[in-house]
Amino acid sequence: MQRVGRASAFVNGGSHNLIGNCQAVCLAFRGNQKESRAMITCYITYEIDPDKVDAFEIYAKAWIPLVERFGGTHHGYFLPHESANDLAVALFSFPSLAAYEDYRARSFEDADCLAAFEFARQNSIVRRYDRTFLRPVLEGDLAPLKAAMG
Repeated sequence: MQRVGRASAFVNGGSHNLIGNCQAVCLAFRGNQKESRAMITCYITYEIDPDKVDAFEIYAKAWIPLVERFGGTHHGYFLPHESANDLAVALFSFPSLAAYEDYRARSFEDADCLAAFEFARQNSIVRRYDRTFLRPVLEGDLAPLKAAMG
């Protein structure tokens, strides 16, 4: 595993560095010989203000097209429902860790991304977040299972 970047969140109306508590962990991979890129999926868990789920949904809906604008594929946000009332999750993928890092850098210069960050800050909707990077398995194949079972 390799630590990547610094994670920050909007906590109680201010931006705080959470590198100690919110580590961005990259489970980078080489893939098989047929793959030309090592796709990564970013899995984010948010601790949100339970009284501001509607505001968080506005924020979430803004980020879906923003991630896609920078070459990612957004898999959606998942908001509290019959579960912890302060937990939300987002999943999105980029073709590579380098593409994700490019998105992160460019998002801090994009007017719409900056507006989304500011909306979250002004409304104090995100208490903290944790990012984890995973290697997706997107295609099924029974052959390896059958081969392993003999």
